[in-house]
Amino acid sequence: MPLEAVMLVVDNSESSRNGDYAPNRFDAQADAINIIFDHITNSNPESSVGLMSMGGKGPEVLSTLTTERGKLLEGLHRTKKKISGTSHLATGIQIASLALKHRQNKSQRQRIVVFICSPVADEEKELVSLAKKMKKGNVQIDFVLFGDLDDEAVENKLRAFNEAVKSADNCHLVVVPASGKLLSDQLISSPILLGEVAASGGAGGSSGGEQGGDFGGFDFDPSTDPELALALRMSMEEETARQARQAQEEEASKKPNLEGIKEEEQPLLSGQSEPSGNSSPEKKDDKKDDADKMDTS
Repeated sequence: MPLEAVMLVVDNSESSRNGDYAPNRFDAQADAINIIFDHITNSNPESSVGLMSMGGKGPEVLSTLTTERGKLLEGLHRTKKKISGTSHLATGIQIASLALKHRQNKSQRQRIVVFICSPVADEEKELVSLAKKMKKGNVQIDFVLFGDLDDEAVENKLRAFNEAVKSADNCHLVVVPASGKLLSDQLISSPILLGEVAASGGAGGSSGGEQGGDFGGFDFDPSTDPELALALRMSMEEETARQARQAQEEEASKKPNLEGIKEEEQPLLSGQSEPSGNSSPEKKDDKKDDADKMDTS
């Protein structure tokens, strides 16, 4: 179970008012953020999550890294009143990376999850350059693209960014089309939450709700039952951790325990001021004979 510091970036641009995702695009993001927060904190209680927006007049940090859900909900509530303008993707990613640098636990893995439901004004060349910088800083970045999926320019820019930033398939671009399912339900079966299991067993790992894979012997399509897929994933991680602890305990039990062995304590000098262990009955008898000879003389 990874130890992570995750910044969630919400798209609060004017496009987030659209109602093609129930109940609307912004509220769909809020619901998905709750699911992601639960997954991260349940996987490792020491992981922390932050929240920021990238629409309106400019990116804004709504909550620094925390383990308290209430701070994220408060930030979402404030942002819902500030839906306006366009998204600022490149600037938002840079500010999110700065927030991750100020994490208290430096052993936490840095990760950014960006929701995008509006046009991306940044140039592809600029985004690729930023992606290489994030990769150099060991920052993993996942994109959740939903909304105006007919705009191929947006998807092409994000794919170029994803190719430049990822290393060993640790960054994902999840495209979620509008359907009768909630955005959060489709994310549950995506590589962003299922990680390597969905990425290795899915159909390319580029769209939510299409990943299959072998879940510990349960071969099924996770999109048919996202909650079961997530439960199986967490159960497998817990079982792996339990087996690792059991192996360590067995290895420790095989080591000889020398604490219970007592050394025999023997005084350095005997009661007759002689080295202990050197006095013998024969020597004592010799001393008695010498004393008798002195008495008879």
